Amino acid sequence: MGKIDETDMKILSELSKDASISVPKLSKKIGVNPSVLYSRIKRLAKRQLIRKFTIEINDDILGFNVSALVGLNIDSKFREDILNEMLRLDSVREVYEVTGRFDLIIKVKTRSLDELHESISAKIGRIDGVLHSETFIEMRKRERELAYAMPKA
Repeated sequence: MGKIDETDMKILSELSKDASISVPKLSKKIGVNPSVLYSRIKRLAKRQLIRKFTIEINDDILGFNVSALVGLNIDSKFREDILNEMLRLDSVREVYEVTGRFDLIIKVKTRSLDELHESISAKIGRIDGVLHSETFIEMRKRERELAYAMPKA
């Protein structure tokens, strides 16, 4: 893989904030000729540093305003079936296999606490091989804006 320079890192930072920014606008923002910027973006995508351009949906406006993380302990004999079953559930957004006191951490989004309870008790808790769950309801969320920069020498 070729070298990544400061300009590439600026491109990645800006696109991670807003992938819909136009090439002319971005070129002015980071001080790079639009044709050079366009070819660099194509090169970053070809090298798979940029995997996709996507959107971020406001779940709150759609009514999905209850977020939770659920830690699961599972019987490892059922691991693959459990993972597949999790990804079939509408409320499950992400599944992580982790180390520590849980085997899986899942991110769940629902419209209400009742729907969250139903999802965990009647759906997740009844999957063969799920032994124990612990739910952490998101009370407030803070995110930091990612900024990609070259490591300091």
